[in-house]
Amino acid sequence: MLFKKEKEYNYFDYFIKNVGFACEAADYLAESLGNYDSTLFRTRVAHMHEIENRADDEKHEMMARLFHEFLPPIDREDIVELAHYLDDVVDTIDDVMLRVEMYCLTEIRPEVLEFTKLICRCTQELSVLVTKFKNFKHAKDIREAIVTVNAIESEGDKLHSDCIRAMYQDDAVDAKRVIAWSAIYDDLEMCLDACEHATDVIETVLMKNT
Repeated sequence: MLFKKEKEYNYFDYFIKNVGFACEAADYLAESLGNYDSTLFRTRVAHMHEIENRADDEKHEMMARLFHEFLPPIDREDIVELAHYLDDVVDTIDDVMLRVEMYCLTEIRPEVLEFTKLICRCTQELSVLVTKFKNFKHAKDIREAIVTVNAIESEGDKLHSDCIRAMYQDDAVDAKRVIAWSAIYDDLEMCLDACEHATDVIETVLMKNT
């Protein structure tokens, strides 16, 4: 009897698909906060969590495949670490939505929208990088994408500092709002940090394999 051979699992396609969830989450975050309505926000939080759940499902399937993989295309530890950080991008974006709902905000500060623009740019550039990573041994400009992600993350660091400073200089912001917005700014910065961490893993793989 002939048995149908199971289709070979492509870990690079998984990375591309998972960074797609990150881009989807970033775009939805920007749209949700750009058109903020506190009365409808809980529904938006639920939708964001659906994106996060789909990313988790893909990761669980990948990990199950990797457990039985005889010879993965790159080191097993690198696959796990990159998967973790790509998943973390979606998780941190989800955390921003949860934090906004938790603090019952009535409006969104303009600086937050600058952060969401950076997060959208960073996830899109990370998507470019991960797509090039699929053929990293032949991608001549892959390091340019790495530099771009790192540069956007640095923009986020400066924006974070500027936001905190401006808030503490604003006498109209009460203590409760300072606590709330400080936490939200931290969460927004962590979204960019997660993108940079994923980039660092890819850079490590490049150094080990090229």
